[in-house]
Amino acid sequence: MKMKFKGIAILLASSHVVSSTLSAQDRAAAHQIELMDKKAFHATLALLDADVAHAKSRGIEPICTRDKLEYRPEFGSMAKRDRKAYTTAIRCLQNKTKNTPISNSTGARSRFDDFILTHYYQTPYVHVSGTFLGWHRWYVYMYQQALKSECGYRGPAPYVDWSKWGLAPQDSPIFNGDEYSLGGNGEYIANHTTPAAFLPPGLGGGCVKSGPFKDYVVNIGPRVLPNPGPEDGLGYNPRCLKRDVGPAVALKYTNYTAVLDVMKLQTIARFQDDMQGTNRSNGEIGIHGGGHYIVSGDPGGDFFMSPGDPFFYIHHGQIDRLWAIWQAQAFSSRLYALAGTNTMDNIPPSDNTTLDFRIDIGYADLLYPKPESRVTMESVMSTIRGPFCYIYV
Repeated sequence: MKMKFKGIAILLASSHVVSSTLSAQDRAAAHQIELMDKKAFHATLALLDADVAHAKSRGIEPICTRDKLEYRPEFGSMAKRDRKAYTTAIRCLQNKTKNTPISNSTGARSRFDDFILTHYYQTPYVHVSGTFLGWHRWYVYMYQQALKSECGYRGPAPYVDWSKWGLAPQDSPIFNGDEYSLGGNGEYIANHTTPAAFLPPGLGGGCVKSGPFKDYVVNIGPRVLPNPGPEDGLGYNPRCLKRDVGPAVALKYTNYTAVLDVMKLQTIARFQDDMQGTNRSNGEIGIHGGGHYIVSGDPGGDFFMSPGDPFFYIHHGQIDRLWAIWQAQAFSSRLYALAGTNTMDNIPPSDNTTLDFRIDIGYADLLYPKPESRVTMESVMSTIRGPFCYIYV
């Protein structure tokens, strides 16, 4: 236990480093985010202690306690062996037999593909909707459970701090291409295009040739990128993983100032809308879209198929982390706050999202396959209640 907390202290000291080459505005924003992060950490532990005391006063054994907490780290701050264990488990999932029936996709081949297809089918319901944050929290959690139960992974679910690596993400521990990374950048292609005309290109564009996923075969998609795959992206379309990592998108969309602007918002409606971009037709993609397009490529740049790049999950780890930090600034009014409906941009018109709404992750879900057993939004609103017991460091 002592070593565990010592390790956490090292993570806390090393995971939020601000480069002296940042602008004064970004340095100030980074400092404010760090203060919010520290407040959230201590507020979450205080809430956990109160929950434990309340449970014990009623003679109930608490599910989540301090000694059971999973401490979720920034990917670049993890020890090399732990990063290696994480990517090895992903490669395992990419080679496990699929659960999705052929009637849903003739192209799917693996358990990893099950998760891609879940996102494909749920995209019109879990973006720009009241379910966006809660659905993705559960989705990332269940992905981690698959890595653990099916591939022997014993570590936490990491996140990526986009702002920390924004000056040169291609050289970061995430994308430097060594065996401990999440794979390298794509090979450089001169004058290549981006998924949207307003996006600046990165420093790659081609196939990933280094790191753990250099031999990874993408089976399905794309759907909305140029040259879409057969059967609206659902047919078999084997190809390499492509990436276009570079600083231009990161510096524009996911810098510390952009993140702080979202974190300072007072309502869940503004928080989740600005995070996703309030005027997407004019190129406002928010920090959520910015995180995706730091990598872009195929399938990472495809709105429906983006979980086909393993980066997706540490990106959404950061989205979840920021939501958890935001909630903890005022638990009394924010912990169970919801806004929006059950469809993207309320098209077609749908009911408002409520706490009893049940979350569907399709054939990715081996634990709760029946609709009546699926978790509710209420169950996923706290990282230390319901099925969860984790905190970000």
